[in-house]
Amino acid sequence: MNVKILVVDDEEIVRKSCQRILEDFNNMAVLEASSATQALELLKKEDVDIVLSDLKLPDLSGLEVLRQVKEQDPYIEVLIITGHGTVNTAVEAMKLGAYDYIEKPFRPDELKALVLRALERRRLRRENVLLKKELTTHYIKNIVGKSKAMEQVFKLISTVAPTSSIVLITGESGTGKELVARAIHYNSPRKDGPFVVVDCGSIPGELLESELFGHKKGAFTGAVSDKKGLVEQAEGGTLFLDEIGNLPLSLQTKLLRLLQEREYRPVGGKELKKANIRVIAATNQDLKEMVKKGQFREDLFYRLNIFPIHLPPLRVRKEDIPLLANHFLKKYSKELSRDVKKISAEAMKKLIEYDWPGNVRELENTIQRAILLAESDTIDTSDINITPLKTDTTVPRDVDELKRVKKKLREEAIESVERLFVLEALKRNDWNITRAAKDVGMKRPNFHALMRKYNIKKP
Repeated sequence: MNVKILVVDDEEIVRKSCQRILEDFNNMAVLEASSATQALELLKKEDVDIVLSDLKLPDLSGLEVLRQVKEQDPYIEVLIITGHGTVNTAVEAMKLGAYDYIEKPFRPDELKALVLRALERRRLRRENVLLKKELTTHYIKNIVGKSKAMEQVFKLISTVAPTSSIVLITGESGTGKELVARAIHYNSPRKDGPFVVVDCGSIPGELLESELFGHKKGAFTGAVSDKKGLVEQAEGGTLFLDEIGNLPLSLQTKLLRLLQEREYRPVGGKELKKANIRVIAATNQDLKEMVKKGQFREDLFYRLNIFPIHLPPLRVRKEDIPLLANHFLKKYSKELSRDVKKISAEAMKKLIEYDWPGNVRELENTIQRAILLAESDTIDTSDINITPLKTDTTVPRDVDELKRVKKKLREEAIESVERLFVLEALKRNDWNITRAAKDVGMKRPNFHALMRKYNIKKP
């Protein structure tokens, strides 16, 4: 018997009737109690799915039974049996957490239908809880590492997650900043609320204010109706401001007000709105240096930098590479339906010796491609499409120089140079895509295409 129902009624004929109806139906085990006290004692010993209780009992009321049952286990569904003149009280019980009620005398099919609905609700609620637990575990498990640097990151996540503190995550592109932000959210009291990502680098500055704070109808050309902003969408949850270094100065003041006063004003709006959100920000830029250059507000920096977490680049934690590589091997072998089980010693050596300018994201993409290329159950060196650059290799300064260098390189080395070419241009220009493209003599769409090719995203 995998379903247990407790019938609580001082009338034996009612208890026996329920038992007869339900035990012959869908393999349900029916327990009986003639009083509230007896029922509550049984609940301490038995794992019950549904409590079917009369409102009028000799010792305590059915409402008190409901209250104590929910205190003991909020996922037990409580059904109320009502007699003549007690329907209003049964409705009150539903407001207090009862699933539904049934009036005496009731037909067998009525009772069966009610119990089935209650069981389905219990199943869905428990599945929802399990999924949330899996989600929480998922984000922690996906941050892989045993190095001292990563142990410190795990410690910081566990320290700050239960709080409401603002967090600033720093690190190079591809180190997993969003993954850390999600781990903090899903291990926090706000885990049941939304996790809303704002990519401050990909949204044009003139549109970002409306995206963040929303707008009122008629606020500007094209504002044909009111629109909720991402801040409002994150209500009760976490707002993740990715690439915060690219936030225009004009918006930094408004973000500071949001962080300090927990309020904001939609574009074109007159009234301030309150915001119940947690803010986590991330960047690959040196915000202190940007403050010195007047590109980032000093007061906003200190407001964001309350609890910093720095993610180390993969090249300084090479002991984590085998762990990460095998993690991705297991993940993508399953996702791609490929029977690839291991990485050869020579291939692993090649992975460890590479400097990974694209960090964990680049390693993940490399393993995914290697799984597709592997002709056996083992990834070999020929499946690993990376070529370490020689120490005397110079990164091209502009697109013409890049073309000349590419002609001299083997095909497999071209990608490494091309990728570094894009990264260096972005770093020189504070990750502003338009300025970086102009700096190297390329059109912005072509430069952005190279970023997509190598999965380069603003940190």
